[in-house]
Amino acid sequence: MLIREIQEKDFNEFEELFCAYYEELGCEDEPYHLFDEYVLPDLKENLFSAAVAVDGETLLGFIIYQTDAPENEWCFRDGDGDIREIYVTPTHRNCGVGKQLLAFAENELSLGGVKRIYLLPTEENENFFIGCGYKDLGDYCAELDNKVFEKAL
Repeated sequence: MLIREIQEKDFNEFEELFCAYYEELGCEDEPYHLFDEYVLPDLKENLFSAAVAVDGETLLGFIIYQTDAPENEWCFRDGDGDIREIYVTPTHRNCGVGKQLLAFAENELSLGGVKRIYLLPTEENENFFIGCGYKDLGDYCAELDNKVFEKAL
């Protein structure tokens, strides 16, 4: 397995993974529309970064991350790293793929000068992020109805 920045050749499979992820979350937005109208254009404009876990030619998961800045559509904590989305296919969960994706994004954010990273976990994923060194500091994001977890680098 290899973790690497997403490439244009990955876009079709990335779309399928992203839509599976959003359907699993039970979001009201239509995932293919969301991907085509927002995710892919923002990725192409470098408004956020994405990496994928790859086994041969198969994508096992992805992570979307950014350094928050006012010019981004989403800027909750200016200057901090933000793990926006992370997804691993159900058949590859509990095998270390998520931890490797997270470590890759943390390293990239650190290389860009980020000192703290935050994320907004679902209740089901809180233990995963705690196991990766994130802490619930008692902050809350009312807009997305999530706790805010943080990790200092």
